[in-house]
Amino acid sequence: MKVRNIAAGLILCMATAGCARYLAEHAEVSSNVNGRELPISSVETKEPKIALTFDVAWESADLEEILDILDEEEVKASFFVTGEWAQSHPDLLKEMAEAGHDIGNHSQTHRSMTGLSEEEKKKEILEAGEAVETAAGVRMHFFRAPYDNYDDEVIRTAKALGYETVSWNVDTLDWKDYGKAHILETVKKEGGFENGAIIRAHAGTRYMADALQPLIWAGKEAGCLWAPLSEMVRREAYHLDVTGRQIPDPEN
Repeated sequence: MKVRNIAAGLILCMATAGCARYLAEHAEVSSNVNGRELPISSVETKEPKIALTFDVAWESADLEEILDILDEEEVKASFFVTGEWAQSHPDLLKEMAEAGHDIGNHSQTHRSMTGLSEEEKKKEILEAGEAVETAAGVRMHFFRAPYDNYDDEVIRTAKALGYETVSWNVDTLDWKDYGKAHILETVKKEGGFENGAIIRAHAGTRYMADALQPLIWAGKEAGCLWAPLSEMVRREAYHLDVTGRQIPDPEN
């Protein structure tokens, strides 16, 4: 019966102007490009939205300052935290959540996921999810692989557990400790102020907190709207191009 209904729908859509809508309604999410699974690295959008994301795994002495600056500038960011960090810093985690920032899954122990068995991959993702939900009551929807080490199985495992895997297309390189000016120049040079950019930063680096406010100002001056991933990334009806850019399927 299901096959018959789909066939009838296809005949109807070919005979009417509703073809595009019918196909959109039955489109599936696809992160597979040329036979390989890819994470989302940026988003195709007509709006000048860009996302600032932070990896939080070990050091986070500057996190209070980062949160204060984001609050002052009325900017919502996305924080990918490990389960171990969440368990050690429940108050900071709650502060993030209460401020309206996205919280994403960065695994339980920050191990390279590609070297793990399927069961170990599941355990890393599930334990981090449980840790964050227990500490802050937040159920996460985005996953970022530690060290950006992913393969087909990592992305499929995350998808099966309810997560969209998100990477980035602009790295601040804050982890190299080259200085505040270098962070700003890198983001500008690499297209951080272009529609749909996903910028990666870290908590606990030497210069990120100092560079944060000037970075936010520069984005605003460029006409950008800083947005959390939850306001940019689609969770259905999309496909990716070869760079991992998320392309919305035709609207219903």
